[in-house]
Amino acid sequence: MDGGKGVQLKIDILKAINFIDDDGKQEEDWLEEWQYAGEEDDEAKPEPVLSFMEALHALETIRAFPLWVIELPCEAAARQIASRSVCLRCCIELWATTRTEEELHNTLRALPLEHTNPYFQPGVSFKIKVDTFCNKITQADKVAKIETFGYLPVEGPVNLKNPDLCLQFLEYYGLDSNKIPEKPYSLYFGRLILDGQRDLIAKLSLKTRKFIGNTSMDPQLSLLMANQARVMSGDIILDPFVGSGSLLVAAAQFGGYVLGTDIDYLMLHGRTRPTRIQQKKHREKDECIRTNMEQYGRSSQYIDAVVADAALPMWRADFKLDAVITDPPYGIREAAERIGSAKSYTISEHHLPGHIPSKVEYGLPNIYMDLLSFAARHLRVGGRLVSWVPIVREDYDEEKLPSHPCLKLVANSEQILSTYTSRRLITLEKLQEPEVSFHLFNMTSCA
Repeated sequence: MDGGKGVQLKIDILKAINFIDDDGKQEEDWLEEWQYAGEEDDEAKPEPVLSFMEALHALETIRAFPLWVIELPCEAAARQIASRSVCLRCCIELWATTRTEEELHNTLRALPLEHTNPYFQPGVSFKIKVDTFCNKITQADKVAKIETFGYLPVEGPVNLKNPDLCLQFLEYYGLDSNKIPEKPYSLYFGRLILDGQRDLIAKLSLKTRKFIGNTSMDPQLSLLMANQARVMSGDIILDPFVGSGSLLVAAAQFGGYVLGTDIDYLMLHGRTRPTRIQQKKHREKDECIRTNMEQYGRSSQYIDAVVADAALPMWRADFKLDAVITDPPYGIREAAERIGSAKSYTISEHHLPGHIPSKVEYGLPNIYMDLLSFAARHLRVGGRLVSWVPIVREDYDEEKLPSHPCLKLVANSEQILSTYTSRRLITLEKLQEPEVSFHLFNMTSCA
């Protein structure tokens, strides 16, 4: 992780949470400490925010757990992480974490006044929010727990809808909803800094989207792919298998300027068979990717989507992209096709203007070979290709994933589809410009 000069980011995964072992005893599970330090330079000024994508990537190696205690250099770093994460529920400045309520209240009473005074001013409105993990409590119980914090020196008015200060109390009851303990394993209390971006999942829901298709990508996965591609404001993003444009919607949400291509004329023009059961025969006339962009207020970031064959790129040699985000057709729910013909024939000039080229099967190995070659040519150095790859789980081997000498695999995660099949979300970063056209390729693990 590139910390930069004078920047030192220390991420301590304390994870002081109690788990239950086979004997019914509680045991603490502490994770080792990760520390990322930039080159020391007393004269260098620290960067205003951390490289949060690398920070999140470092945390991905931890086994699944809902609550993380981490150290960040400043509140701005926490806000930056929360501003992009669609899996993060919220980010809290931790004031106390204990096993019992008595210990928690004693810890809060002992907090230095200089720590709490900036927040407990007469004009600062507040509320206390109570949440539980893996347990449900009544509203009356929540109110009773809130009243136990009456000793806090808050002076401002209560505001339950839009407070200046939100204090968060959280009880952790483990991970097994079938074995909920009588008392929580751990308690947390702190100041809410910022909620994550999970509201974007509902905002971009396919249920309310104007134009969708049979294989429209789930909003959460689309947003995750945009984060994997590091989409930033002003970036140029392409989906060469755009379909109904779900990936473009997510990329535009983070400020990217988006465009796409697809070989399916009917899909791009909203003339395919309706996906929703309510639409019996025909789609509405305005169903298209542009309408989706207008629905979410992103029409100014929509460049265009054109009918084109991904196997026959139409772009100039000097055309550069910041990211390629795509989900190629697997040939199951959507046909995998390219322009071609089993027979050689000549089209007369009379029929040429209205001629629609015939199509042939476009095999997965060829799809990914062409996709990686395209990314190697048209991504800027440091740009990323994010794509799904179908896999037979029994035969999976990372060495068999699509590869290219100019691209480095930086992320690889699995979405299980069935007992035997899954798909991998791979992220490849461009390291250098290609000197010659070469294909190093293995696809024996693909479905």
